[in-house]
Amino acid sequence: MQSEATIMKQMEEIKQVSQLYKVLSDPTRLRILLLLKEGEHNVTAISEQLEMEQSAVSHQLKLLRDSRVVKARREGKTIFYTLDDHHVIDILNQTFEHIEHR
Repeated sequence: MQSEATIMKQMEEIKQVSQLYKVLSDPTRLRILLLLKEGEHNVTAISEQLEMEQSAVSHQLKLLRDSRVVKARREGKTIFYTLDDHHVIDILNQTFEHIEHR
């Protein structure tokens, strides 16, 4: 039988996984992530590639940053975004492989 501490830890992890999948479930955010999978981009480049308003892209990037899916670095006045780590790439790759395998 699991201890109460173990159960509480597991419940917190389940909550975090659920939140991550919620963030990844949005088509616009997925498009941004697929673009960032190719490399670092700033908001202007992302907006142009996806044919979206910069404000809409910025909003989505904030959600992705808050969830630690993407990270940012500043160079002068420009902020560049990349995927946070290889786990994000792995999740995307595995998900698309799963879809293609059906």
